Amino acid sequence: MIKLGLTQLLTEKQDWLKGKSVGLLTNHTGVDENLVQNITLLSEKTNLVALFSPEHGLWGAAQDGVKIAHAKLQQDQSKHTLQIHSLYGTSPLDWTELLKNLDVIIYDIQDVGARYYTYLGTLLETMNALESVKTVTCIVADRPNPIGGIHIEGPTLDIDYTSLVGPYPIPVRYGTTIGEVAKLYHAEQGLHFPLKIAKMERWHREMWYNEAGLHWVPPSPNMPTLDTATLYPGTCLFEGTNVSEGRGTTKPFEYIGAPWIDNNILVDRLNGYPLSGVLFRPITFTPQFSKYKDEVCHGVAIHITDRKQVTSVEVAVQMLRILIDEHPNDFEFRENHFDRLAGSSTLRQALLDGTSYDDIVGEWYGISEEFRTRREPYLLY
Repeated sequence: MIKLGLTQLLTEKQDWLKGKSVGLLTNHTGVDENLVQNITLLSEKTNLVALFSPEHGLWGAAQDGVKIAHAKLQQDQSKHTLQIHSLYGTSPLDWTELLKNLDVIIYDIQDVGARYYTYLGTLLETMNALESVKTVTCIVADRPNPIGGIHIEGPTLDIDYTSLVGPYPIPVRYGTTIGEVAKLYHAEQGLHFPLKIAKMERWHREMWYNEAGLHWVPPSPNMPTLDTATLYPGTCLFEGTNVSEGRGTTKPFEYIGAPWIDNNILVDRLNGYPLSGVLFRPITFTPQFSKYKDEVCHGVAIHITDRKQVTSVEVAVQMLRILIDEHPNDFEFRENHFDRLAGSSTLRQALLDGTSYDDIVGEWYGISEEFRTRREPYLLY
C-alpha cells in the first residue's frame, strides 16, 4: 500500500502545521489509508479552524451543478463547531476576510485526472486567492492520479475558453498528480505565496488506483468506480450534446444513449474500429434524472477489457463521428458547454466538417509530447 500525502503531513511533516491556524479544503474523499476522515485527524493534531468544500459539498451528496450554501459542522463529542465555506456556493466568499485568520490552507481531495473535473478548478481558484494576500501557505496533500501518471490525451485548453471545467491550458487527461499540477501552475503563473506538497510514498507513475492498495471512495455522485473514471475523460464530452452521458443510471459515463439512436448500428461500427481496451454492447436504459428523464434511450454500454490501453477521448471522438454520420437530423451539440469541455471550438468544428478520426486525434500526439516536456520540471515521482 502507498502512503498518502495526508499521512505524511501528519507524521513526517508535522512541523508544517505546528502552532498554525489551519483551514482545510476537502470533501468526503479526504480519508487516510484506513478510511479515517482528515477532519477528525487534523482536529486531533492541529488547530483546525475552518473548512472549505468544492462542488458536491463536504460529503459529496449534491448532484452536479447544485449550488451549496455555507454551513457549520459540529465536532463529535464537542460543542466546538467549524464553519464550512462553500466554494461552489450560493453567495461569493470574501477571501481577504477569510484568509486573515489563517496561516495554512490544506488541499486534500481525490482528483480523477481529467481537466473537466471541477476540483482542479477549485484548487487553482484558491491558489489565486492566496496570491492576493501572499501570507498564507498552501499545502497540497498529494493523492494518486487514479488513471495513472503516464498517459496524456486530448487537446490543450485555449485560454479564451477558461472556466471551472477548463481552468488552465493543459490536456484533457494530464497524467500528473494534483500536487504536480499545483507546482506547475504556481511556477508558470509566477505566483509568490508559499506552496508545499506533502508527497506520497511508494506511488509510481505507472500505478492505477486499484494498484495503490487504497479503497475507492467515489469522488462525486456520478463517479462510482475506477471504470467510470477511466472512461470519463472521453465520455464527459457527451455532456455538451443532446446525448445522455448515462447520468441517472447505475453506469454514468459508461452508458451513452438517446431515444433516437440505432444502437445496433452504433455498436457494429464501433466494434469494427481498432479501439484499444474496450468493447461495445447495445443497451436500452431509462435515466431516472438528468437528460431524457423517464424516457427510454437506446445506445451503447462501454466495457473495459484492458484499462491501461484505453484512450477514452479517442473513443468519444469515434462515437461522436458515427452519431453525426448516422443521425444528422437528431444529433446536436450544446455548443457553449461542449467547447468549454473540449477547450476550444476546434474539435466541434472538425467533427461537423467531417474531418477524419485519424486527422483529429493525430494532432493531439504532438500536444501530448509538448505537455510531457512542459510538466517534467514539476514531477514529484
